[in-house]
Amino acid sequence: MSPYSLTRTLPVDATDAALRADVLGGLTRHPKTLPPKWFYDARGSELFEEITRLPEYYPTRAEREILQTRAEEIAAASGARTVIELGSGSSEKTRHLLEVLPELHSYVPVDVSESALTGAAESLLAEHPGLSVHALIADFTTGLVLPETPGPRLVVFLGGTIGNLLPEERATFLRSVRAMLSPGDALLLGTDLVKEEETLVAAYDDAAGVTAAFNKNVLSVVNRELGADFPLDGFDHRAVWNPEQRWIEMRLRARRALSVKIRELDLVVPFEAGEELRTEVSAKFRQEDVREELAAAGMRPAQWWTDSAGRFALSLATAV
Repeated sequence: MSPYSLTRTLPVDATDAALRADVLGGLTRHPKTLPPKWFYDARGSELFEEITRLPEYYPTRAEREILQTRAEEIAAASGARTVIELGSGSSEKTRHLLEVLPELHSYVPVDVSESALTGAAESLLAEHPGLSVHALIADFTTGLVLPETPGPRLVVFLGGTIGNLLPEERATFLRSVRAMLSPGDALLLGTDLVKEEETLVAAYDDAAGVTAAFNKNVLSVVNRELGADFPLDGFDHRAVWNPEQRWIEMRLRARRALSVKIRELDLVVPFEAGEELRTEVSAKFRQEDVREELAAAGMRPAQWWTDSAGRFALSLATAV
């Protein structure tokens, strides 16, 4: 049997259909919204990689520190023979775990990008010749059918990406993860932590303007894919801390009154001067928040690790 296999669970046209639905639904409601997943075309992914290296953007460095210093503890606590990574991308951070799991048999990366999955698999198999990699082209927010792999299994969801989900979406997602877990399996979850507003806003509004370009890239995606005519210079990037919801909101504010045509949807979208389009929420958590949400989904928080500055956390939870 080949050490690498790939299963597509998304229809080939699923991305186009989802973009159309999100743009139509998000731009015809008030306030207007677009989901953050549409940042990430090739250019958006390049910009995000640049963001992770900015001095203001701490989450990537903080999470990497935890993985580098605590990987053996995580490995010992999970005892995993299979690692399932949701939103795996390049699988770069997960390598710290894969290297120290003594009984590791299988790795199941889940992503919507076939090229990212294949590239990551090739490099992992070169480093771990005995590893079995079964990649899934899938949207992890819509439920998954996982391949048969040996347990215990560790589901990994890193990067603080869970913060991009609204509370009801997080609850649904965590219940779906719980449904994947058998006795002895676990979830490793990355969450950014509540901290002072100045640090949070700076992480999403850097002095070099890279995050502003990243935010506006969603307009470029809609322009290219749906024949829209968003003027990128007609919007300003904003990052706002919402203390009631405990999340950062990324927004695009119209500099002037605009009328945007979206040819492929036969849609005209008006913007008033100063009107804002929300493109992302990024929730920040306290330890008790994480414990409560995991417990509500039927999981028992077992371990909690933070970086040395207490900015970011990884938590391990098992099925109740």
